[in-house]
Amino acid sequence: GSRRILLRLGVIALFPVGVLCLTQSRKMASPVGKCLFFLLACSLQPAGVAGNSVEQKIYVMLNNTAPCVRLLNATHQIGCQSSISGDTGVIHVVDAKSDLNWVLTDGPNPPYMVVLDASLFNREIMMMMKGAALRVAGLAVVTSKTGPSEGFSPHTKCPNEGTGVYSQSYGPTFANCNNTVWNPLGNGLSYEEFQFPIFMLKDDNETAVIKKCFQEHNVAVNGTSPSFPLCAMQLYSHMYAVTNTVTCMRRNDIQTSFSINPEMICDPLGAHNVWSSVKPINASGQADPSDRFIIVAARLDSRSFFWDLAPGGDSAVSGFVTLLAVTQALKNITSSQLSKNIFYTFFQGETFDYIGSSRMVYDMENKKFVIGLDNIDSLVEIGQVGLRGGKDLWVHSDPVSRMNSSINTEVEKLMSALQASSGPNVTVMEPNVSQALPPSSFQRFLRSRPIPGVVLADHQSAYSNKYYESIYDTADNLHMKYPSQLTPDQQLEFVTDTARGLSEVATVIAKALFKHAGGSDQEADNIQADPKIVTQMLYSFLIQSNNTWFRALISPEMRSILEDNPPQYYVSVPNQSITTRLVHYVLANLTGTVTNLTKDQCQSPEKVDGESKELYEYLWVQGSVAPNGTDAVPYCVRAPVHLVKAISPAFELKDYGSREYSTWTESRWKMIKARIFLISSKQLEMTTLAVGIVILILSLLVTYFVSSKADVLFTTSREPTDAAY
Repeated sequence: GSRRILLRLGVIALFPVGVLCLTQSRKMASPVGKCLFFLLACSLQPAGVAGNSVEQKIYVMLNNTAPCVRLLNATHQIGCQSSISGDTGVIHVVDAKSDLNWVLTDGPNPPYMVVLDASLFNREIMMMMKGAALRVAGLAVVTSKTGPSEGFSPHTKCPNEGTGVYSQSYGPTFANCNNTVWNPLGNGLSYEEFQFPIFMLKDDNETAVIKKCFQEHNVAVNGTSPSFPLCAMQLYSHMYAVTNTVTCMRRNDIQTSFSINPEMICDPLGAHNVWSSVKPINASGQADPSDRFIIVAARLDSRSFFWDLAPGGDSAVSGFVTLLAVTQALKNITSSQLSKNIFYTFFQGETFDYIGSSRMVYDMENKKFVIGLDNIDSLVEIGQVGLRGGKDLWVHSDPVSRMNSSINTEVEKLMSALQASSGPNVTVMEPNVSQALPPSSFQRFLRSRPIPGVVLADHQSAYSNKYYESIYDTADNLHMKYPSQLTPDQQLEFVTDTARGLSEVATVIAKALFKHAGGSDQEADNIQADPKIVTQMLYSFLIQSNNTWFRALISPEMRSILEDNPPQYYVSVPNQSITTRLVHYVLANLTGTVTNLTKDQCQSPEKVDGESKELYEYLWVQGSVAPNGTDAVPYCVRAPVHLVKAISPAFELKDYGSREYSTWTESRWKMIKARIFLISSKQLEMTTLAVGIVILILSLLVTYFVSSKADVLFTTSREPTDAAY
């Protein structure tokens, strides 16, 4: 701190002298003038040329972090933020609850930047620090590869409470999870507001540097307070949006209306839904009222406490991978014999009050979607199915709509088809008590009208997933194990027990759908999900997206989005969801056919006779490397796969205070940054400042003296005009 002040004030002090020297540059033949000009050059060089190196000597940047950001809805704001210039505090490492006493009461140098062990990141500790905001400048949570054995979920105990179907007017005994608490481990931290920045430290090496700095400078010796300089941390995560979505969207509208270059305050959460069907349908038209569709759905998104850190192993990936396996199993069926079409859909934004499903229902109600609510025969949703533990696959239905005899009859037919399709390792079970549907997209359809349907899950009542919507819902949570000697390419091909289990579930679902749609039992017996494809999908979505299988399925231009880590499943803001793009291409490859079209024809299929852009999408993909070749062989895939908006209707209606639709927005910010450095005592900083001010005053006096004597100091001696040579 003192070095920065001294350097800047030194430059400021010499600046007036330098300016005067420059104004007299045409008279600088005198030695004094040359000396002053050299003084200016030397004084300004460190500020311009050596500035970066000085900054690097002062700060250690932390580049592998994940911040907690601010989210807003119609009524309030949640999340975290720093002050506009960042928050700084003395680092204190908290490895045990007793260490908090130093931060909250005993420490003599508040505010403190707490480096918290992951095992202590719980509601009790967080609420203690929230109540002592004057002594807590911020929080850095040390990452852990394994979750607490007792479980951890920062989500609520009743996910999406108030936006599902159950209310005081519909199944009041089931409203607010009165009948079943689905997520009993939920502590609600993700829905709290904190007035200080909170970051996750993702890199062990950076964590080690922080702890070393703490040990060398901040640890008390023999019961005495540590002496200066102390190790400090600064966190930047200032958020633009405040209060609620109504406020931030109003400010957005004002910016858009009156500014040439509007600066947005917040953005609606959302992305795109992905859909396909066994029998291709015209995406730009409307299905015939007599057409019947069985909707098969899964969600694509998840979240955790930290921004864009949402592994979603069981909460999202197990479900949509199973649905992708179902599409692969049904690819080669004889669709002409089906009396009902099978419609696949992958919803985005379901974590935040069912963004994707509510948008699809809204579009169906307003005749803006390819099929209408009247076309729906039934709905099957694949929820969390990765932690069955045994053979049981639980089938949940809505007890309220089943009071209608016709709805009940259709649900029983669906149940019968599923039970008849059970395999040796999958037993379809129905809860033996009357209970509500678990939180699911199906509830948004039921809000519109009674529809026969079921939700498939790995739990009878409370979630089997101990890490629901947390950073620990990873491949490890799904018990994905690989032999230690395998290379990444070998792991990609290794069929894990998890993959085998999900492929068996997908086979049961695919057979049941085929039968329920009017297919024959004989052909249904030949339907089988491929465990190898399932294991490739699990590896790609939960271990490493940058692999040979993914690279072969996507366009060459998309290679940059693949990483040596798994994708994250936070929905984010429109047009930024990597998950949607990846699922889009995987679904196209699993349900489509390879064509002989060239790249130009693939990109403009409307110019080719016999091709239809209304029925299909045409995707140019990179392809795999031939066995004896070195380069990938690209090709064009034609598939009945389409994207539609998954943005809440509230933003189309400009009803930002809506209680019917999701109103979640994400605040914008200028900078996310974390760094550590040494700070001096306040006394030394004030002394340095005083010295700098004295130097400034002296420089002003020197400037006045030089200015008053300029005629003498900067006079150039001239030779006589009559000099002879």
